[in-house]
Amino acid sequence: MYELEEKWYLYFLTVIPVMTVLFLYIQFWKRKKQREFGDLDLIKKLSPEKSAFKPALKFGVILLALTCLIIGLVNPKIGTKLETVKREGIDVIFAIDVSKSMLAEDVAPSRLEKSKQLVSQIINNLGSDRIGIIAYSGSAFPVLPITTDYSVGKMFLQTMNPGMISAQGTSIDQAINLAITYIDKKDKTNKLLIIITDGEDHSDAAVDAAEEAKKVGLKIMTVGVGTEKGETIPLKKNGVVESFQRDQNGEVVITKRNAEVLRTIAKSAGGGYVDGNSTKEVLDYVKNALDNIQKTEFESTQIADFKSQFQWFLGFGFFLLLLDVFLLEKRTKWVKKMNLFNEKDN
Repeated sequence: MYELEEKWYLYFLTVIPVMTVLFLYIQFWKRKKQREFGDLDLIKKLSPEKSAFKPALKFGVILLALTCLIIGLVNPKIGTKLETVKREGIDVIFAIDVSKSMLAEDVAPSRLEKSKQLVSQIINNLGSDRIGIIAYSGSAFPVLPITTDYSVGKMFLQTMNPGMISAQGTSIDQAINLAITYIDKKDKTNKLLIIITDGEDHSDAAVDAAEEAKKVGLKIMTVGVGTEKGETIPLKKNGVVESFQRDQNGEVVITKRNAEVLRTIAKSAGGGYVDGNSTKEVLDYVKNALDNIQKTEFESTQIADFKSQFQWFLGFGFFLLLLDVFLLEKRTKWVKKMNLFNEKDN
């Protein structure tokens, strides 16, 4: 296992292909000028000690040295052992609505993007809690199992979109039932399910699922995004709106947030509802809820004892730069005798 401490230094590697192209152009230009000056074989005889191979070798050494120095600045680290760490917290499961209604833009930049921002901010404020992510629309899909790796969670979070689940609609009960499967009876860690949606679920199954969740000890918090006034659902291609979602009768669909449904679901599971249009209100509400849930000690295995490896790359880089100083562009006598690079005169 490894990690890169200063990844932005990797952008400096773009100078390598630029230098290579420039070097090749200069060699081409030199050869062209030599042809204009006179016969190439005659020019070689006039400068018998000049090597055709050494300039390329020196340039290759410089490129390799620069690469090593840049990697040294990045500071790659290698994890040397696995370590079991005891932590205290709860399991927070995020269920994010990815139905087409979440594309509505009554909340900037859209309901779905707002939901992602909320989850990302909540994760940033977590301490030693574990997280899991579920995506749902007409059905539910486990995006991320319970883990302590927040960076992986954020990475998967950004990939979520309406196209990841073929069954359209909004079946909150599917998300709750899937979250229940995240519960291990042997694991006594308290669990909180945070459902982020516009609440457009027209079935009563979600309330029944919430009551079932309460029985197994899964607390539910609902976060409503969108407005009661509602908004159309834009259908975009390459960021450009081409049309709007229509119903079976050809009428443009107006999607509205259903806060009442979300309050009922949360109440059925002994939880609460919060307006998701205000990031601060959500963060304060979640923080207060987490503070009132008893933390449980659990174990997590992770790579530990990362050791920096920059010194090897810097050392080798400086060695190559020093070596380049002693590499002359004229032919080396013993190499000339061996004729390794076909430099010996005919």
